[in-house]
Parts: sequence; C-alpha cells; structure tokens
Amino acid sequence: QVQLVESGGGLVQPGGSLRLSCAVSESMVGFETMAWYRQAPGKQREWVAAAGRFGSTTHSDFVKGRFTISRDDAKNTASLHMNSLKPEDTGVYFCKAVRWLEGRQEYWSQGTQVTVSS
Repeated sequence: QVQLVESGGGLVQPGGSLRLSCAVSESMVGFETMAWYRQAPGKQREWVAAAGRFGSTTHSDFVKGRFTISRDDAKNTASLHMNSLKPEDTGVYFCKAVRWLEGRQEYWSQGTQVTVSS
C-alpha cells in the first residue's frame, strides 16, 4: 500500500511563508500527477496545484503567484512552497498521488493543518 506522509504545517502570521512536503513510500517516477488540495472549516476540499511527470505545473487562481508546487522524483517528494499567506489560506492541506497501474489509482496523505493568523 502506497503511503504519503506530510510535514511542514503550522501556525504562521499573515504575509509569512511555509513549505509543505509530501514523502511517497514508493518511487514517484510511476506517478503521473502529484497534487495538493486543501479544506477549510465548513467548506469542501478544493484543488490547489498539480505537478506532472515532465515538469508541467498548474496552480489554482487563488494561489497563483504566491504558491509553487514542485516534485523531486529522485527523492520521492513533492512540495508546496507557500508565500504571502493570507488568513483565507487556513485549512487542512492534503497531498495526492495519481498513477495508472491496472487502472487509475490515487493515494492521499493524512493532511496537515495550516493556520494563518496574527
């Protein structure tokens, strides 16, 4: 069973920065997409950013220019660098890995809390 383990969440002041990491228990080379989602209290989970296998990245409009997704397949790690954080960025952040192996498979991390508050 593939496991995704997150680290890096916490409390930060508005305007501050955090870096989330997602360590995958198997080689990431086989994963087509690494993505980040978040869920604010009382709201649905929403997509934040995604990184493909060959360097392509996409970011949602509400984080574009502030957050940057990256993946390092050699280290089996995906990251989300978050700058200029706002209180509305508060929520639980999840990492997701997608691969095609006898069908589509996706795996989720346990989630890490990010709180932006003064």
